[in-house]
Amino acid sequence: MGTGMNPLKKIVILGGGTSGWIAASMLAAHFKRERCEIELIESDEISSVGVGESTIPPVVRLINRLGIDEAEFIRETQACYKLGIKFVDWRTKNQSYFHPYGALGKRIDAQDFYQCWLKATMAGEQYDLQDFSPCAVMAAQERFFPPMQAMNTPIGGASYAVHLDAKLVAAYLRRYAEARGVVRSEGNCVQVLRKDNGFIDALELSDGRSIHGDFFIDCSGFSAQLVEKALGVEFEDWSSYLPCDRAIVVKTQVAGSRMPYTTATARKSGWAWRIPLRNGTGHGYVYSSQFCTDAEAKNTLLKHLDAPRISEPRVIQFATGRRAELWKDNCLALGLSGGFIEPLESTAIHLIARGMDFFLRFFPDVECEPSLRREYNRRMHADYEEVRDFILLHYCTSERDDSEFWRWCKTLVLPESLRERIELFKGHGILREDNDELFRASSWQSVFEGMGIRPLKYSPHVDNLDYGRISKTLKLARSAIFNMVKTLPLHDTYLEEHYGAAAESPTALPLNSGD
Repeated sequence: MGTGMNPLKKIVILGGGTSGWIAASMLAAHFKRERCEIELIESDEISSVGVGESTIPPVVRLINRLGIDEAEFIRETQACYKLGIKFVDWRTKNQSYFHPYGALGKRIDAQDFYQCWLKATMAGEQYDLQDFSPCAVMAAQERFFPPMQAMNTPIGGASYAVHLDAKLVAAYLRRYAEARGVVRSEGNCVQVLRKDNGFIDALELSDGRSIHGDFFIDCSGFSAQLVEKALGVEFEDWSSYLPCDRAIVVKTQVAGSRMPYTTATARKSGWAWRIPLRNGTGHGYVYSSQFCTDAEAKNTLLKHLDAPRISEPRVIQFATGRRAELWKDNCLALGLSGGFIEPLESTAIHLIARGMDFFLRFFPDVECEPSLRREYNRRMHADYEEVRDFILLHYCTSERDDSEFWRWCKTLVLPESLRERIELFKGHGILREDNDELFRASSWQSVFEGMGIRPLKYSPHVDNLDYGRISKTLKLARSAIFNMVKTLPLHDTYLEEHYGAAAESPTALPLNSGD
């Protein structure tokens, strides 16, 4: 008696870049070529931005899961380490705070660390919350050491991500995928051929070839050639929540030391990023076209550069939101074709990998069972909404009112999910936290505290613990972290010792170039 199984024999990925090659690499790591053929179609005419990409810790775990040697990956992608994000001028001008990765304090006996810290601050003790984050303390001193090599020490709870050159990442993953049997075809898709049931049958390329497949992954970027143009899946626009719709990007030579964090500086009509790489520094200004012209944005970006630039400024238009369905019929939308939430918390690559993780978890046969698709869409929609709410928190809690843009941010209508989170936190410092969430309590606590939102009360549970014990533990923990971090190598020194001299920065462009 047959099982009724009709396995996928061929998966076709439309589009390369970071999303296409992550998809190809993850599939190649899972399937032997004899079981499922993987073909990626990309055009050399379409280039990626490649000015420096910031990531979050799950991306490092992805590299390890693929069996890639982390040291080799860092060397090949001109990467630097990242311990978190420094937010400058967000709450008010001339005020900054840090959102670190990894642990933020340790439980004291059975009590939650944050609640213990809250009680101590209410009792008048002057402890900065970030004094208890190994990542924040390392970042402030521009030091780095891998926490897995210091597990039972005061920095053992740290975590890290990487800053990397997106073009070099795509090239690295292409080599990885091709070595495992992925076929790359050069070409432009001009027509999508459909079956009677609406599923995609083949992609017709401009040179007349037809590429057939059982399943298709749309990595065609904002053009969303398969999911939108062929399958007609609607885009749910979130611009009423997130104000920015443009970014202007440029790369400069290295200036000074490479800080082990991303800097996000609030500006008049948005915010600017600074991402240190080994072969330069990525800069960008994310802004709202409602309050700022492209020319103004360019002037703002160029005025604040701290080194000669090595690329021309490029404007990227985007819409924030996501597809009503990320998996429709036999097509999965991944990366920009599936949705985009501005880069404030560096989640773009994570959402690509997450999309593939869930796809492999709910992996279909040729029928693409509707219940699998529904569950996939439900899980991914929850992820997109969580990231949206977390980013929106930075805007809606700002106290700035010095420009039209920031005054407008005060009028943003919040989704019910975020409104509830804020209310819950303001009461007793309680956080809604599901098992599968990306942003853990320490992330929400760091941003709430940084933006000046502190709970009115601590949890009454903490009164079960002797206050003297709380006070003494906080004092010891703080000095243990500071004392250990002082002994660690500087980030630049660590990079040079482990990865050698960085690649030479390209020659600077003449000052009037492109102006």
